[in-house]
Amino acid sequence: MYPDIAPDVKDWTWVLERPCAECAFDVTSLDPTLVAGLVRDNAAQWHEILQAPSDDLRRRVRVDRWTTLEYAAHVRDVFRRYDERLVLMLQIDDPLFENWDQDATARDERYNGQDPVAVGNELVAAAARLADGFDRVSGDQWQRTGRRSDGAHFTVDTFARYMIHDPIHHIWDVTSGD
Repeated sequence: MYPDIAPDVKDWTWVLERPCAECAFDVTSLDPTLVAGLVRDNAAQWHEILQAPSDDLRRRVRVDRWTTLEYAAHVRDVFRRYDERLVLMLQIDDPLFENWDQDATARDERYNGQDPVAVGNELVAAAARLADGFDRVSGDQWQRTGRRSDGAHFTVDTFARYMIHDPIHHIWDVTSGD
């Protein structure tokens, strides 16, 4: 078992203001109606990545980064969590999202011990649900709001653009060789 990675305490909402200096993905002017397709494309990439031998998926190439399997399980859970939050935003006025400790989830759910095939299938299913949810958003719904307890406020538009950076960035994490 690997030691825990130092928790990521960055406020990643800055990706709504400028391109990511690491992965270079730029959501600043992304049309949010394209996010559903990007979610599906990202899930297909993860499904392909998870075809590698299990030992390779469970190996940490850097002590400060998760394994490929850990990142994939995290992305699956991101898709699940954001699907729940999207539903809240569309059904409730300005909901406050429940806090989510991603590092505790990775540890408690033993991401690196999970079955890569199951993670891949679950990731694709979660991505499909989330993408379908974004496909159903129309008109003024893009301006509905939601917020986190840390003070971050989102519209469905900014929420979609903010969310898609995470799984795309994690593809970069596992394929960049950095």
